[in-house]
Amino acid sequence: MLQGIDHIVIVVNNLEQAAKDYEQLGFTVVPGGKHPVGSHNALISLADGSYIEIIAFYRAAPDHRWWEPLQKGERLVDFCMQTDDLQADTRKLREVGVAINDPVPWSRTRPDGYELKWLLSLAQGSHRGVAPFLIQDVTPREERVPQTFSHQNGATGIGTVTVAVGELAEVQRWYTGVLGREGTPIVRESLQANGLCYRIGPHTLDFLMPTEVHSPLINWLRMFGPSPYAATLCSSFRKPIKLDPKLTHGANLLFA
Repeated sequence: MLQGIDHIVIVVNNLEQAAKDYEQLGFTVVPGGKHPVGSHNALISLADGSYIEIIAFYRAAPDHRWWEPLQKGERLVDFCMQTDDLQADTRKLREVGVAINDPVPWSRTRPDGYELKWLLSLAQGSHRGVAPFLIQDVTPREERVPQTFSHQNGATGIGTVTVAVGELAEVQRWYTGVLGREGTPIVRESLQANGLCYRIGPHTLDFLMPTEVHSPLINWLRMFGPSPYAATLCSSFRKPIKLDPKLTHGANLLFA
């Protein structure tokens, strides 16, 4: 069963600069280390059990799932879900029509030399970023996720990930089939869009389709295709604020 968001992924050009910028926004940023596939990351752990992954490339990696998206610009690019049964949830997603591969081993070496290992089931092609990718730890999760949860800006968790889509029928089939319940219809007047909302554990996924020609989602879909558009973060300060996109490196993040 899907348990909630494990992490969201923000792809950037320069990891060191992005880490400094997120620290300027009041986040505690922890160096994550290197993946053998050509990427390296920094992590922002949150008290609700999720985290923000900031990822870049230390060498050219055209086969990496986030290399091509980065060529179109830095931004929020994907999201990963926790599961208590990786094989079963992978099978369920495939049965409802998601193009997702079987679990494959991944690893990362932390700056202290500790090698982290896990399994990933990755949504493929145009389904990437609309359907989640799934993770199951081999080494302990508390080793993969830094146990540092205090942030000067009061960040405590992820609230909602908003995904821009061109149509809703496919998304409805996927998530209703996997979760066993219908999504809640929603209207977002500020984005001139409507869609479906699914609550999974402590987190919410909103899938929005533009309904007006001036919706900002139209340009987003034209540039990036169906994909994560924004994420709201929870804060102990309870003060709504949109974070400077220059410092978030194109990620639409909002404390709400």
